[in-house]
Amino acid sequence: MTLFVNGLTHLDASLWCSTRGLIGVSWQVNAELDGELGEDGMLFDFGQVKPWIKSRLDDSADHTLIVPTEAPGVTVSECSEGLVIRTTTPYAMEVRGPHQAFTLVPWTQITPTALAEHFSEQMLQDPPPRVSAIRLSFEDEVLSGAAYTYSHGLRRHSGNCQRIAHGHRSPLHIWQAGKRAPALEADWAERLADRYLVDASDILDDPEAAAKGELTTRYRAPQGEFFLRLPRERCVTLPTATTIEQIAAWLAKKVAGETGEATRVQAFEGIGKGAIAERMP
Repeated sequence: MTLFVNGLTHLDASLWCSTRGLIGVSWQVNAELDGELGEDGMLFDFGQVKPWIKSRLDDSADHTLIVPTEAPGVTVSECSEGLVIRTTTPYAMEVRGPHQAFTLVPWTQITPTALAEHFSEQMLQDPPPRVSAIRLSFEDEVLSGAAYTYSHGLRRHSGNCQRIAHGHRSPLHIWQAGKRAPALEADWAERLADRYLVDASDILDDPEAAAKGELTTRYRAPQGEFFLRLPRERCVTLPTATTIEQIAAWLAKKVAGETGEATRVQAFEGIGKGAIAERMP
C-alpha cells in the first residue's frame, strides 16, 4: 500500500552552484510512503505524516546553505564560528557560521531530485512503524509571471532565518493604475535575480575587501557568529532588515520613485506567503 501527500510542506534554502553562484530555492515537498496496513486499516495517520517529515527537513536542510563539497573551487574547513566555506567559481565567496547553518553533500552539483532522494534515504534509516519505503520529491512552484531567487539573513530573527545565507525563489507582482505591470515585474526580477539582499547596518567596514570590489557583512545572532563576503555586484543593499515586509516596502518605494506613479507591490517569501506594500511617488 502507498500513502501519498502532495504539498506536504515547503523547503526554503540557498545552494551553491558552480555556474550561477549563490541561489535561493523554494521547493514544494511531496511524499509517498509504502508499507503494510495496521489493524486500524491505516498505514500512517495523515495527521502524523506532515509533522514527522517536516520536522526532519526543518532540522536538516531547511533555511541552510546547501553546499556541494566536490564542486569546482569549493573548500570547507573548521573555524572559530563553526564552519567556513570558500569558493572560487563562478566567483569568490567566503561564508562562516555555526555547523547547523550548512548542509554539506559530497557532490559536484545540487539538484532537487538528488537531494530529495538523499533525504528519503536518511528518513528510511529510522522509519515509522510499518513503513518500508519513503519517496520524497522537491518541485519548483509553477509560475506564469516573473520570479527571482534571492538569499539573505536576518540578524534579529530568533529562528532559523537568522542564518546568513538562506534564501527563496519568489514571484513578484507589481500594480500601477489598478493593473498588473508585467514589464516592471520582469525588470525588477532581473535586477534581483540570484542576488544577496543585505541590511546596510550589517555591512562591515573592510577597506581591503572594498578595494577588490567585495562586500563584507558580519553579525552575531542567537545561534552564533555569522560572516559573509561576496562581490559587491552580487549584492543589493537595503536600508533596513531584509524581512519580506521591508523588501515589499523598499520595492514599492523604488518603483514609484523611478516611474512617478503610485505603486502596489506584492512580494513573496517563497511559496504562498509574503507582504504587500503601497507607495506614492
